[in-house]
Amino acid sequence: MSTPTRAFVGRLSELDVFDPLGDKVGRVRDVVVTFSASKARPRAIGLVVEVPGRRRVFVPMTRVTSVEGGQVITTGLVNMRRFEQRPNETLVVAELLERTVQVRTEDGDIATATVQDVGIEQLGQRGWNVTRVAVRLDASRPSRLGRLGRRRGETFVATIEDVVGLRTASEGQGAAKLLETYEDLKPADLAEVIHDLSPRRRAEVAAALTDERLADVIEELPEDDQVEILVGLEVARAADVLEAMEPDDAADLLSELPPERQEELLEKMDADEAADLRRLLMYDENTAGGLMTTEPVILGPEASIAEALAVVRRQELSTALACTVFVCRPPLETPTGKFLGVVHIQRLLREAPHQPIGGILDKDVEPLPPTATLGQVTRTLATYDLVGMPVVDAEGHLLGAVTVDDVLDHILPDDWREERHDVVAHEEVRRG
Repeated sequence: MSTPTRAFVGRLSELDVFDPLGDKVGRVRDVVVTFSASKARPRAIGLVVEVPGRRRVFVPMTRVTSVEGGQVITTGLVNMRRFEQRPNETLVVAELLERTVQVRTEDGDIATATVQDVGIEQLGQRGWNVTRVAVRLDASRPSRLGRLGRRRGETFVATIEDVVGLRTASEGQGAAKLLETYEDLKPADLAEVIHDLSPRRRAEVAAALTDERLADVIEELPEDDQVEILVGLEVARAADVLEAMEPDDAADLLSELPPERQEELLEKMDADEAADLRRLLMYDENTAGGLMTTEPVILGPEASIAEALAVVRRQELSTALACTVFVCRPPLETPTGKFLGVVHIQRLLREAPHQPIGGILDKDVEPLPPTATLGQVTRTLATYDLVGMPVVDAEGHLLGAVTVDDVLDHILPDDWREERHDVVAHEEVRRG
């Protein structure tokens, strides 16, 4: 009889996946399990594997030949269709870790505990089952654990038969382990993971993210998810997250809320940040005023090229915003003094660092009025091969800038974020 193959999902989710020839397929991100009313042990039916292009695909456990030696070996072709979770399926990392359960101790007592990890085991022809659960005993509730040989806060491994409530979602479930697994993802890719979760789990993950990380993720989510998450936050935190978002994205999100909710959030925000959003909310979303950000890179004409390069190197700037410096007379916050022209990053790289940027202005870029339509903005960017365009008022004050990424966001179909990885269609592999 062959020796059973065992693995804890927490460890498994860090491993690379290889085909029989030794070529890397991707990296394990999660394990899919199913629960059955007639069987005590849940079945592990497949892996969620992240392949190049950040696409998450399903690999059946029947294709897994080894999970030893710090790697996962599979056999056969991998279906590249984007993974979509079915109603009867549960993701271990995304949904089971940090769930509250009841666990039976050696002396038969029932204690409250938190799931830390889940162990799966290959049992011959019966496939892979969940057999063990690593739990941490709840330190906040009184119990008989002390005299039973277990201490609150202790972590130990229980058999699956001694764990009750694993399949039932618990109140206030944590998300630290989920976020630790996905900490290397860019905001757009983490947004895809969060989008696939249940509304309740999305709220729990949102609560665990920092304001800045949550702001970045919200900007990449479909509109319905954005509104759902923001409405689910406490007012003070929702205001903080809006402040951390790009002003144009924050204004778009606010515009989807009832006026009274908008005002409630604006009142909680920093006065200057709120003033920017109030200005943006005045414009139709499909105009230059509605598309623009109020926080482009703005410098005075006396600033040196070295100073300009230091500013555009800031990590928090998006690629589109970092490509153009807008040169104005003081004040240098929108609405600024007189708009003078722009300097493109390529020109900055070709000139002496000590030279003032006022001497290398591109004055041929015709500013847009805030009432310019989406079509006008798009044609202008395309005609002159520009990444960003200034938006000025009738007196020549810079109000903001429209960048190509914001234009693309508005001209693509409303559901493009949900379908961005569905670019390769293959025959679906039967699961389990």
